Amino acid sequence: MKDIVATLIDQALTTLRSTAEWPEDLQPSIQLERCKDKAHGDLACNVAMMLAKPLRSNPRAIAQQIVDALPASDDVVKVEIAGPGFINFFMNEAANFRVIKDIFAKGEQFGRGDAKNQRIQVEFVSANPTGPLHVGHGRGAAYGASVADMLAAAGYDVQREYYVNDAGRQMDILGTSVWLRYLQACGETLTFPSNGYQGDYIADYGRELHASHGDQLMRSAADVFDGVCADEPAGGDKEKHIDDLINRAKTLLGDDYRVVFDKGL
Repeated sequence: MKDIVATLIDQALTTLRSTAEWPEDLQPSIQLERCKDKAHGDLACNVAMMLAKPLRSNPRAIAQQIVDALPASDDVVKVEIAGPGFINFFMNEAANFRVIKDIFAKGEQFGRGDAKNQRIQVEFVSANPTGPLHVGHGRGAAYGASVADMLAAAGYDVQREYYVNDAGRQMDILGTSVWLRYLQACGETLTFPSNGYQGDYIADYGRELHASHGDQLMRSAADVFDGVCADEPAGGDKEKHIDDLINRAKTLLGDDYRVVFDKGL
């Protein structure tokens, strides 16, 4: 019903702008509210009061001009001017049910928009693969999927994107963290880096790696930390410390580095 009335008001305003009294560039926003009391009608519009200042006229007089310019419509039974200049519309009850035919005719396409030739990419979830999933990832999945579905319903060409960050420095930190926990599982004593992955799940992976590969990947802690920059708690640089450890892991393990990397991955 709001669309029907808004169209009628817009047509009336177009007619009035064609007269010498109304400026052609006058484009008020048409706002419609449902009447709280059905005795006052179904919908009320305050456009006349919005136009009072630019037209320098009494809002009730403006409202009367709009009402007089309204096109005839079988959907509107009666129009009244109320209070300081509200325009109240009494709708034909049949207008409430006309949409039902439209719903049956359009089926699943009912309510969908037609944003032609407009593409949107929605990236969502993209959970950090270096740690366990948590409830926020589930929330992001539901929210992102809903946003993408609504945009698609509006007619956009939507691409849903999920980035898996399974390469680069962070993954190397993960793989090296797993290896260091593996070394501890082998019985080596070492100070775990402050910038490594601290979760208990990393220790679990280290133990699993030891169970599946035995001492195949073991190197002495002395060799591992040889030439490695001191960690931050010892007055060093934690970023360089972990990068040095990554380089030592790659050097000492060679092709086997991929084994610990893939375990983390």
